[in-house]
Amino acid sequence: MSVESTIEINVLYFANLADESGCDEESLAIANKMSLSQLYDHLQQKHSLSMPQSELRVAINDYFVSWDEPIKAGDNVVFISPVAGG
Repeated sequence: MSVESTIEINVLYFANLADESGCDEESLAIANKMSLSQLYDHLQQKHSLSMPQSELRVAINDYFVSWDEPIKAGDNVVFISPVAGG
C-alpha cells in the first residue's frame, strides 16, 4: 500500500475570489502531482467559488503560467479574475 506524497503550497486570493473564499491567503497540503486545474476544482468546491476556470488566469510565484504548469512545494499560486477598467 503506497501513500501519496503531499507538498505544501500557498494560495493567494484577490478581488471576488477573496470575497467568496473569505480569506486573502491559505496554506494547503496537496497531492504532489495535482494539476492547477485540479487545484482550482478543489478550491471551487471548498469555498463555493462561482468563477469558472475558463474566465481565470493563473500565476505561480508572480509569473503568469499555463494551466499545465507543474506545482512545486513552496509555490505561491494565484488565480486571477478579469479586471474591469474604465
